[in-house]
Amino acid sequence: QVQLVESGGGLVQPGGSLRLSCAASVDIFSSYTMAWYRQAPGKQRELVATITRTYTTNYADSVKGRFAIRRDNAKSTVFLQMNSLRPEDTAVYYCNAKDTLSHMYWGQGTQVTVSS
Repeated sequence: QVQLVESGGGLVQPGGSLRLSCAASVDIFSSYTMAWYRQAPGKQRELVATITRTYTTNYADSVKGRFAIRRDNAKSTVFLQMNSLRPEDTAVYYCNAKDTLSHMYWGQGTQVTVSS
């Protein structure tokens, strides 16, 4: 049973920063590709960032240069550092894990609100 628990969301002013964390309860965390998605009200869920088991990262164009994804295999945790936040970054952020058979697992989500 794969469990993903996100934390770190909240309310932040435009230009501010937040760091999201996702703690995973999986057998071999290092074998999973980890990702962050987000879903704003009335919009489809979109991919924000991914990090593979070889530490290759990929970002949505809208967050490049502002967000950074990192993983700590020893702690079975993935992080999303979000800087220079904008109101359009407001969304529920979801942690995602994909195993070697492409099965995908989701966390419960954490709300990020960027507003003055």
